[in-house]
Amino acid sequence: MIEELVDSLLHEGYALYPYTPGAHKNSTPTPFGIVYPAGYEYGYDHLRLECLVRGEEPELDVEVRFLQASGERHQAVERRVRVGKLELPPLQGEITLEVEAVEPGLHHVRLLIENHTPFAGGTRAEALEHSLISTHPLLRVRGGTFVSPLEAPQCSNVNTWPVLAAPDDTAILGAAIVLPDHPQLAPESLGSLFDATEIEEALLLHVHALSDAEREEIAGGDPAVREMVERALASTPEDIVRLHGLMRPGNEIGGEPPVPPRPRQEPATEREATIDGRTFRLGDQLVLRLAGRIDTYDRMLDGRTATLERIYIDYDDKVHLGVTIDDDPGQELMRETGRFHFFFAGEVELVPGQQRTQEDAR
Repeated sequence: MIEELVDSLLHEGYALYPYTPGAHKNSTPTPFGIVYPAGYEYGYDHLRLECLVRGEEPELDVEVRFLQASGERHQAVERRVRVGKLELPPLQGEITLEVEAVEPGLHHVRLLIENHTPFAGGTRAEALEHSLISTHPLLRVRGGTFVSPLEAPQCSNVNTWPVLAAPDDTAILGAAIVLPDHPQLAPESLGSLFDATEIEEALLLHVHALSDAEREEIAGGDPAVREMVERALASTPEDIVRLHGLMRPGNEIGGEPPVPPRPRQEPATEREATIDGRTFRLGDQLVLRLAGRIDTYDRMLDGRTATLERIYIDYDDKVHLGVTIDDDPGQELMRETGRFHFFFAGEVELVPGQQRTQEDAR
């Protein structure tokens, strides 16, 4: 399962829809987790993963997976390397591992991936030819378990997001994107679609809409992209339906009896409401007083007159006044479609001549 997860993450952003090599956004690889040469981007010439492991004498195994640019356009090949010197011409670098006991049964682990490839400067496309692309370190432990990185604030990670990656907490994955502990691939997934975490259902539908010319262009390009598109085109309507609207409970159902749902709030509105001695009725003319708000759009509405269209009272008994702006050319359309601006009573004034007291309202 970990291998399948890393396989998918490794190609996130590798190619973007419409996947044609001639598309400008596919001119170079675009995955996350790039370790550049220092000559191009000094702050991103290394990756550091720190974590804690419990165990008296834990044994660590480290594997670093990444893509290396190869050929023209956005083609790349997968690489797997271990701790030590990195020599994959033109790439040069080093992977080091340090383990330090911080207390009995607890060790601090520090993995450093450095790109030492000479680079005198140039474009991003040229820098990518000297970079580790979509870099994902994977640490496994025997004779111990990892502590969740969320519970280890003393650990400092650079250019990676480590997460627990095994049910028994014996593996940590340095992800290039933010993931929760124990990430999983959806069982309905038909495989990676490369497009930077885009929605799988939407991408499958888009792939089926590719023109014959686009499919022919893809077929003559990167073999990895060609295989991915062919797999997507083989999906059936039933496959796509399975990706749509599926919900899973976030937690296991416990032994407690279910809590009855609260009564549904009907959308019917109040015709009037009295707040701090002022009575508001539907159709009243109001002046908006929004000087206290910092939003630019609210400041544009400050001082303008509006018509009270709706009065809503929420579960906390707060009153919300829905209005349309009187000098808005689209006021009638907003009224017909129920698209109102909502304000509290303290943010509006009744136009003089309409103000009513509680005693008058009776």
